[in-house]
Amino acid sequence: MVVKSLLLFALAALAEIGGAWLVWQGVREHRGWLWVGAGVIALGLYGFVATLQPDANFGRILAAYGGVFVAGSLAWGMVLDGFRPDRYDVAGALVCLVGVAVTMYAPRTG
Repeated sequence: MVVKSLLLFALAALAEIGGAWLVWQGVREHRGWLWVGAGVIALGLYGFVATLQPDANFGRILAAYGGVFVAGSLAWGMVLDGFRPDRYDVAGALVCLVGVAVTMYAPRTG
């Protein structure tokens, strides 16, 4: 169950961060409406991926995904834009990922 959830978080990050990046490229880097349109489609796919999580609690899924988004955005920037995070970026991303683990995978009763 945890592995499936983690894979879905990774897929959601790819769709959302990739979609936002495509829109950014289309608008800010003047690459055109085709890039923007592809980004909008990817952002829409993100919404569907989130519904596939095994946990049925919308608030928990989206709150935890926020941490994945933070870390994933920094990684995306490193790979595709040459961004180099500083120690505070890395520390913040690690804090967020700990939050994901606590929010999603802490043992619960009932």
